[in-house]
Amino acid sequence: MQPSKGRPRGGEAGQESWVEPLDGHDPEPAEEAGQLRYDDPWYDALASGWGESAGDGAHHAGVPSARTEGETAAAAADVYLEVQRSAAFQEVRRRYRRFVVPAFVAFFAWYVGYVVAATTAPELMARPVAGAVNVAMVAGLGQFLSTFLLTWAYARHARLRRDRAALELRWDTQELTRGVNGGLS
Repeated sequence: MQPSKGRPRGGEAGQESWVEPLDGHDPEPAEEAGQLRYDDPWYDALASGWGESAGDGAHHAGVPSARTEGETAAAAADVYLEVQRSAAFQEVRRRYRRFVVPAFVAFFAWYVGYVVAATTAPELMARPVAGAVNVAMVAGLGQFLSTFLLTWAYARHARLRRDRAALELRWDTQELTRGVNGGLS
């Protein structure tokens, strides 16, 4: 991971945090500027310490390496394949498809119908509805409204029909992979 904007990486012994000025002057240490020290965890250091070398090429202690443990990775992959073939997973996918496919077909037909009507029947779309509002404006606003309604319906369907079962599958999968990896997940 590279330092952000040339700043030194945080979390190393003896380093000071620098305040970046906006007026073009040289930066000064935060402690000298009378400000609190600010370490940005997104740029200065990885939160868990995983994924970086200790400087001499060695990895941090306790970091599992899937590349060197081929058997463990293969066993974990088998766990995921087993879960994918399970009846519970297939039921979650079936519920997903039973909502998404008809919703996609209906929304796509509504969208294509609007575009086709706008290009092939301009006189219909120009027909006034109320004052300066015409059919094209009402249909265009209907596109926005139907998008929001579809989003609401999808979220409601997921919450009521899939989320609990998917969460149970996730926990079961985590427990199985934890057992395969010897307690490390």
